[in-house]
Amino acid sequence: MKALKQLLKENNISQRNLASHLGISPASVSLMLNHNQYPKSPNKSIVINGINRFLTDHGIKFDTQPKQQHPSTKTTTQQEDELMLLRKQTLTESARKHFKLFSNPFTNDIRSADELYQSSDTAYVRAAMHHTAKHGGFIAVVGESGAGKTTLKRDLIDRLKRENQSIIAIEPYVLAAEDNDIKGKTLKAAHIAEAILNALAPLEHIKRSPEARFRQVHNVLKESHKAGNSHVLIIEEAHSLPIPTLKHLKRFFELEDGYDKLLGIILIGQNELGLKLSEQNPTIREVVQRCEIVTLQPIAPAELGGYLAKRLGKNQDINSIIDDSGINAIVSRLVRTDSKGKVTQSLMYPLAIGNLLTGAMNHATELGIPVINADLIMNV
Repeated sequence: MKALKQLLKENNISQRNLASHLGISPASVSLMLNHNQYPKSPNKSIVINGINRFLTDHGIKFDTQPKQQHPSTKTTTQQEDELMLLRKQTLTESARKHFKLFSNPFTNDIRSADELYQSSDTAYVRAAMHHTAKHGGFIAVVGESGAGKTTLKRDLIDRLKRENQSIIAIEPYVLAAEDNDIKGKTLKAAHIAEAILNALAPLEHIKRSPEARFRQVHNVLKESHKAGNSHVLIIEEAHSLPIPTLKHLKRFFELEDGYDKLLGIILIGQNELGLKLSEQNPTIREVVQRCEIVTLQPIAPAELGGYLAKRLGKNQDINSIIDDSGINAIVSRLVRTDSKGKVTQSLMYPLAIGNLLTGAMNHATELGIPVINADLIMNV
């Protein structure tokens, strides 16, 4: 990490800026750069991902991973230990005909609640989101890209409409939103206030002065609450929220009418959001103390077969697509365990599984193999 320290110095980037981005203290960054000692929380992989994102945002190329041997000198064990994700895979027309599919059920968006596979973890996150929408609260749903966060948000919105619940979902637009105004446009408290007013009182003229506007927001929320409505603010891509906006959300959360909270808040973002909401970040302690982090975990190996069967649907048997050896091979490709069999890293997320299986179906079609097996999965 001393090379990284030198790189920051050459580009006139302070360690404090890096610490702020990672959501850890400057002292922790100093230990990491000078003595290669990573903080206990968040874990090392999240910190490394955060560093890579920080450097990329500043147009700097640097490999935070330890140097590897030349590919030709790698041992078989080293190759097996590497967890790899495939790029976006598209199911070919010949593969659809081969497996008698009209579309790809493993990568297509879920279109109804009946298609949603609920593992024990997914069911918990789904229930936490609905409870926050109905009863108030402040939660951050955190997960890797492709973990299914947006799917659960769609499911929540659909459930509120389907059950005709008097809960109004407010979703500020986050197109081009970034955590600073150099890379994009930051989502500010004023924009959130506008989103609330547009959702609850679209015909009202928005006040110009900040004091009048926020008083207007409070009054509109109270009037809607008296009419029997609950309100939930849902912000996707929340890992791109700047620290000041996260701090302001605490004040939105504290808007009340007597003892009643007027606004529940659901943040949805990638693991960098967990970094920003770290308890080691003193600049945001008032938010950390009020916001519960709910992590969307990867699919458990034992649940993979059930997940695939659910995505395929009732009209086709999963065994006509992939056999048990193939399912076990997906686990081997996407899960790393230690010598005791304990999972140390897992990429068993819906998007990763779908891309791997799609690549295997295309490969099986090319070879004329009727059902995907372990050899096909391991050679995709």
